[in-house]
Amino acid sequence: MQNWDDLRLFLAVAREQSLSGAGKVLLLDPATLGRRVARLEAALDTVLFVKSPQGYTLTDAGAQLLERAETAEQAMRLAVSGVVAPTDTLSGLIRIGAPDGCANFLLPQVCAEIGAAHPDLEIQVVALPRVFNLSRREADMAIAVSAPTAGQLLVQKITDYHLHLAASDSYLASHPPIESTADLHGHRLVGYIPDMIFDRELDYLADLGLGRVALSSNSVAVQAQMLRQGAGIGVVHDFSLPFVPGVRRVLPGLVRLQRAFYLIRHQGDQQNLRLRRFAEMLTAAIRAEVIRLEAKA
Repeated sequence: MQNWDDLRLFLAVAREQSLSGAGKVLLLDPATLGRRVARLEAALDTVLFVKSPQGYTLTDAGAQLLERAETAEQAMRLAVSGVVAPTDTLSGLIRIGAPDGCANFLLPQVCAEIGAAHPDLEIQVVALPRVFNLSRREADMAIAVSAPTAGQLLVQKITDYHLHLAASDSYLASHPPIESTADLHGHRLVGYIPDMIFDRELDYLADLGLGRVALSSNSVAVQAQMLRQGAGIGVVHDFSLPFVPGVRRVLPGLVRLQRAFYLIRHQGDQQNLRLRRFAEMLTAAIRAEVIRLEAKA
């Protein structure tokens, strides 16, 4: 490795995933920064980033360097301060990838609470209806609805959560009554776009033996709003119901699904105290928030 200045530039590009974003952080011209990155790669004889119109993505070698660079960054902060870092505060940037149901209905209040307790901490939530690629450092950690079985990853179950069929009061009042699952076949269904279901755990309607979806989206937040507008009947997270007034459970005594959230991290982060402490706070807060919201549903 060249020096701390090289690491500082590398960290900025890795975290911002673009020269322009890193340039704003470092107050450097993107062209100059690009030359510095190219010079660093040449000095190491290693490609650190995959460049594309979407930005700069870490290669496997870049991901390995990122781990070492973050360790060096923490050591530099301690050297500058001249003291041991406090054990009760966190700082720096942490990016979380999450499916949009979790990102929309759980993480805003959870991250607000953690951020209030740690004002020097920057938390980014990337809400995407797909599986995150941690090997490419799309996020520091990710929340998923199924546990991966491949890759060098740390996987921790966060909590179980529950889902029910639901519809708006207005829809139920203007359509035939629903007294059994057989009655569902005469109603319009709201759900996922079939070919955009990225995890088998999300194929709720198939589990219930229900067919064509009349109105669909790849976002559960959009589906919840469709139900609120009286579009039909769909499966919703219990923890989302407090956010969609006028929508209530259908056949709660007959249809109840259970799923789980998992926290996924890089195996190399096991020794990173900052990320480990954040992960502990995040999992505890999500568990508590699921319990609180499900009780209100």
